Amino acid sequence: MASSDLDTLLEMGFLRDRAELAVKATGNLQGAIDWLDKNQEKSIDDITQEQASASDDAPALAEGEVPKSLVCEDCGRKLRSTAQAEWHASKTGHENFAESTEEIAPLTEDEKAQRLQELKEKLALKRATQAEQDKEDRKKNEQIRMKSTKESQTIKEELQKKEQLKEMAAKRAEKKADKDAKERVLAKLEADKQERKRKAEIEKAKRAGQAPPPAQAQAPLATSSGPTTSKPASAYTDARLALQTTGGRVMKTFPVGTTLFEVAHALEQEGLIVNTFTTNFPKKTYDRTDFGMTLKEAGMVPSAALIIG
Repeated sequence: MASSDLDTLLEMGFLRDRAELAVKATGNLQGAIDWLDKNQEKSIDDITQEQASASDDAPALAEGEVPKSLVCEDCGRKLRSTAQAEWHASKTGHENFAESTEEIAPLTEDEKAQRLQELKEKLALKRATQAEQDKEDRKKNEQIRMKSTKESQTIKEELQKKEQLKEMAAKRAEKKADKDAKERVLAKLEADKQERKRKAEIEKAKRAGQAPPPAQAQAPLATSSGPTTSKPASAYTDARLALQTTGGRVMKTFPVGTTLFEVAHALEQEGLIVNTFTTNFPKKTYDRTDFGMTLKEAGMVPSAALIIG
């Protein structure tokens, strides 16, 4: 093979060791190009071992042989001699050849340029196809990654939702416990109030020299100031609030379904700024995150003393 063909292969970007093997194995530029395309996936060691084991380098023309061309009817390749046809058959497995009176002339510069352009287009097409395949593979890998990420996010969100439900249940249980405790305290305060009232009436009767009031008189009756009889909170429709502000004590009455937010809004209409409500006993502060609770839910029925903060 002429050194110019080897140089052409090198200019096209093929590695020298592969280009030299292709030149040696084929004997012409187009054959070398086909050989490189066919063996591009093989390593140099594999190619060398195959050539060593086969020992089938194309033989030279026999002495005195008249150059005549042969055509491989299986692939259309033109060959200079019978020996080259046999070598081609051993390489490709092709079996059908025909004689031709056409003499294989060396490629002209224009033909070489055309072959080179065809090869470049072929290589460009192959690289573009490979690039498209690589792009598709990356797209599939990204889809797999996104699916995995989405599944992980879904699992994480479900776990977070379960934790939120647990926290909400725990808060509801805590609020119910606080409410029950507050109702017990209010009931105790109410009982103490009635007991003090009964004792005061007895002392008053003694000072006046009168007989103590009958036992039934000890049960307090409802007055204009508000209900004083002992009955469950669910029986009340209004809540009486004693509100301690910076300007003094204010008494207000609201329906039991009124929210703390509505109470705060009503006070703000009177010029009071409300950020929190605080009870002294049991000690508890309701901030704006609790303002969605009604007076009944907050345990402020039938009455409550609140400090405005």
